[in-house]
Amino acid sequence: MGKKLKNIILLQGVVMVYTFSGIMSKKASQNGNDPVKFLTFFALEFVVLAIYGLLWQQVIKHFELSVAYANRSMAILWSMLWAVVFFDDIITGKNIFGVLFVLLGTIIINTDTKDLEEAADD
Repeated sequence: MGKKLKNIILLQGVVMVYTFSGIMSKKASQNGNDPVKFLTFFALEFVVLAIYGLLWQQVIKHFELSVAYANRSMAILWSMLWAVVFFDDIITGKNIFGVLFVLLGTIIINTDTKDLEEAADD
């Protein structure tokens, strides 16, 4: 596995960590009548965001900033997956089309022209 691919996988892992803050937020809102559970999930949201912030600062050292932020759009995919896993949401055809569109854009951003030229020479 090449270094670039490892870095992209690492970047996606950090984006996944970011999406866990949304899970904590929704869990907090679902437990609004129970102050202990609400505050626990609310606090966990901040913990997740703090971890994400630290990881993000480390991972963007390996990317151009525009590429790193383009990869953050993949949070849509991870959030949709978590919605199904944790909240029994249903994925529609429009959801799948939208995520595929974002995925295609992310792949285009991650594949720079230099890599394409090298592949064409092989």
